[in-house]
Amino acid sequence: MSLKGIFSKSNYNPGNRDSGVSEEYVEEEVVKIKGGDVEIVMDNEEAISDKLSNASPLRKYTELGKIMFAMLKDVKKGSYPNVPWFTIASIVVALLYILNPFDLVPDFIPGIGYIDDLAVLSISMGWIETDLHKYLDWRLAENEKA
Repeated sequence: MSLKGIFSKSNYNPGNRDSGVSEEYVEEEVVKIKGGDVEIVMDNEEAISDKLSNASPLRKYTELGKIMFAMLKDVKKGSYPNVPWFTIASIVVALLYILNPFDLVPDFIPGIGYIDDLAVLSISMGWIETDLHKYLDWRLAENEKA
């Protein structure tokens, strides 16, 4: 499933961010996401979580990564169905980008290797922040029911 045709500037608010990675680059990647890419992210949850928690610049995003994975799992199970495909695709792009060691700035470069990972994660967060808050509110409500 592609986002072409669904994706338009009016569907999100990327904010005014000046990062090392252009928003256009991330936009181009988001529209390429397919259902199989979600499976790749889910299959690599442990590797992505390890990278987030072991890379000093990414460590503060560990909890965010856990929330993103939880949201993907609940969407996949069908227990949280009201998520726009753009949000799912944005999460998948961000997490796949973090998983990839050979991105715009390779991760093995000391000091600056994670700058682009942070930029992609930040851009994606700007687009999906409202949906993540809605998801967390839903999770709280579900926990209160139990």
